[in-house]
Amino acid sequence: PCAGVPRVDGVIVMEVRREDNRVGHLAEAGFPFVAIGRNLRADAAGWVDLDFAGLASACVQHLADLGHRRIAFVNRSERLFYSGYGFARLGDEGYTEAMTKLGLTPRAYLCDDDIVSGQEVVERILRDDPATTSLVTQNEAALEGLYRGLTRHGRSVPRDFSVVGVAASPWAEQVSPPLTAADIPAKEMSRVAVDLLVERLRSPGSDPRRVLMKPLIALRASTGRCRPVPGSEPEPEFPDFDLDF
Repeated sequence: PCAGVPRVDGVIVMEVRREDNRVGHLAEAGFPFVAIGRNLRADAAGWVDLDFAGLASACVQHLADLGHRRIAFVNRSERLFYSGYGFARLGDEGYTEAMTKLGLTPRAYLCDDDIVSGQEVVERILRDDPATTSLVTQNEAALEGLYRGLTRHGRSVPRDFSVVGVAASPWAEQVSPPLTAADIPAKEMSRVAVDLLVERLRSPGSDPRRVLMKPLIALRASTGRCRPVPGSEPEPEFPDFDLDF
């Protein structure tokens, strides 16, 4: 405020944590706001967000449909994850739940947002399980490093190794081969946030709206049918049959 007069009529809050003092203060003050991202306090004012859990689950299912069974998950940094950023936690939850439902072993990795960290996480993934054939990522900034790390290990994308993710289209399209991904609609989310705030300012007594977006996976060139790693033992598959005794 300036001399007791607010400088703005409303606020759009971004990068919302599960526990977020900004959201709490605005809600308690009754100041008009909407959030890009969500937590329980943001429900009082309305929000727009991506269904990160659902998108991570859809990425796992896409790879499983291609025959992949050893699927790793590359998340955002340790700092973001443990700071309570919703997208990092929700992505992990969606991946883990999808893997568990498919009867597969989840292996999730935190990764800093840079190329070198992307290379290093590939080292960890293949050290932990050299038979890994695919990964899901929502770490755009590490994407080029993931590709470099796979190349260093002789894994060609998508012939030997498939990669799918949640990423803004400029990131997905600048790597080679282009990333099959659920494209983050950043401009659309911003537009919706503005619309929600205008609605709130015009009708302050109306129920807040919540918009959860789940974009479709755009098929590009980074995923393909599973080709078992030479020398690795495939996970056993047990066909359904009846036994008569």
